[in-house]
Amino acid sequence: MKICGIELTANDAVICLLELDNLQFNLPDCRVRKITLPKNHTCEDLQYFQTTFVKLMNDYGINKVAIKERPPKGRFAGGAIGFKLEAALQLMADIDVVMLSQKDIKLGQSENSLPVAFAETGLKAFQETAFTVAYVAHVLR
Repeated sequence: MKICGIELTANDAVICLLELDNLQFNLPDCRVRKITLPKNHTCEDLQYFQTTFVKLMNDYGINKVAIKERPPKGRFAGGAIGFKLEAALQLMADIDVVMLSQKDIKLGQSENSLPVAFAETGLKAFQETAFTVAYVAHVLR
């Protein structure tokens, strides 16, 4: 199964693809590391963001999308634009989308430690949370 892990930051959806095949994890190559919502945030911009994301998921045969949930209030609360991105991703047709809270992510990591150190994955540092979300989505399913 191929899962796309996502962390939403400002206008960006930072992504990491992770595949589990025959009990072996694999990081497929991906042509992008993040998808950005244009600055205007119009209805057309959100539709373009969603269409671009759906095309990427279809091109790579992604079965599931896992998003790190943004809390609505508190110290780490998400902004309005982040919630727009979250909604656009949750409303994608024909793609299974799950939201993982910080609590779920910590629980998944404590019960199933990462099989490899993040530094050894070859991913960029800003993709670490997206990688962790994808991993936890695999182990919690």
